[in-house]
Amino acid sequence: MTLLARLDRLPLSRPHYLLLLIGGLGYTFDGMDSAVVAFLLPSAQDAWGLSNGQLGLIGSATPFGFLFGATVAGLLGDRIGRKKVMMYALAFYAAFSVVAAFAPNYEVFLASRVLAGAGAGAESAIIAPFLSEFVPAKRRGWFIGALAGFFSFGFVMAALIGRFVVPTMDDGWRIAQLITALPIVMLLWWRRSLPESPRFLLQNGRVDEAEAVVADLERRVERATGQPLPPVPESAAQPVTSTATKTAGVNLLSALRFLWSPVMARRTAVTWLIWFVITFSYYGFFSWIPTLLVQRGITVTKSFEFSIIIYLAQVPGYFSAAWLSERLDRKNTIAIYLSGSAVSAFWLSQMDTPATITLAGAVLSFFLNGTYAGVYSYTPEVFPTWIRATGTGLSSAFGRVGSILAPTIIGLSAANLGFGGVFGLTTAVLVAGVVCVVVFGLATAGRSLEELTEPAKEASR
Repeated sequence: MTLLARLDRLPLSRPHYLLLLIGGLGYTFDGMDSAVVAFLLPSAQDAWGLSNGQLGLIGSATPFGFLFGATVAGLLGDRIGRKKVMMYALAFYAAFSVVAAFAPNYEVFLASRVLAGAGAGAESAIIAPFLSEFVPAKRRGWFIGALAGFFSFGFVMAALIGRFVVPTMDDGWRIAQLITALPIVMLLWWRRSLPESPRFLLQNGRVDEAEAVVADLERRVERATGQPLPPVPESAAQPVTSTATKTAGVNLLSALRFLWSPVMARRTAVTWLIWFVITFSYYGFFSWIPTLLVQRGITVTKSFEFSIIIYLAQVPGYFSAAWLSERLDRKNTIAIYLSGSAVSAFWLSQMDTPATITLAGAVLSFFLNGTYAGVYSYTPEVFPTWIRATGTGLSSAFGRVGSILAPTIIGLSAANLGFGGVFGLTTAVLVAGVVCVVVFGLATAGRSLEELTEPAKEASR
């Protein structure tokens, strides 16, 4: 009976849901911090007399920080542990959100937004691979998809802050940033209640610590369910080996060399492309929709209210995709929701009234965020344990390139191609993603992490 077999046969119960809540709240505040920036820009412009170019830099600050944070988090997560990175990243993010709230000038505000984004990006990249290593294969797609769904709560909260906090008081835009810094209080909770990943511990030769984590989880699951634990299938048992020297040697160069080796190149290329497509489309849409609504003749306040409707559509998008991920496989779920996004983007390109734009935008929001639920489930599954955090972090970081480029590319497209051209371009990008996933994606549902990554593990020796 091995530790991994014991871990994977546990039914989902209260201890797993507590992990989901702790990780999910982190994603809620990440999403809120990312989305709230759009509602701060008018106030920052008034406070410091900023040009449109300077506002554009602020808009790109958070995704730029996300890129570096996701890269560093992955590398550190495979070196020092997933739990430490999550805690330090959250503290880093919260601290610089407070600095941004009290920034005396544009330069300090911009720098602190970049650094806050780095902390949020680090946390965002590490939570999914960390929690995926606790969840049984049969429920992993739903669990990680639901985890990603907490982002939607953050976006809705950001829209509410933008509507009811920012415009209602003189320093509302500063208070909004203090609200996004509140998750710092979670650090004490995390420090007390989160175990380190037993898979990470085993990879680093810390077998006794892994045994303690698994045994404690078994006791809590048995207590929560009130039933004896299911037996460990003999066919599920995996030999426990230590790869401490390999894990200790992970750096950016060696990680890229392995990820783009012949055995891993297809998985890496598909995953990076999916992240780029969905993040480009997502940020291109959400960074411009308030402006496009205003250009269609409605007031700024009304555009914020329409934005709330569009953000609310994220919630069923995430959780419906999480549900489907177990039934249709992550690969197929991603393809379906990317297809729905492409159709919705084309539909949006044909609309010309605020009401129809909002309706089409809400449908596009539903499908784009449903795609994210599938992507967050899929990504940690295709990389071996010793490089799982790094692989996930680099995939997320490459996606952030799309979030940095999207506002500029969409802005230029809007000037040259008009409203229809903006979402015609988005449609083309999404269609390319659908083809890539259907043709080259990996089926992962119901398979253990070790089964999925065994070929890569053998090739890395």
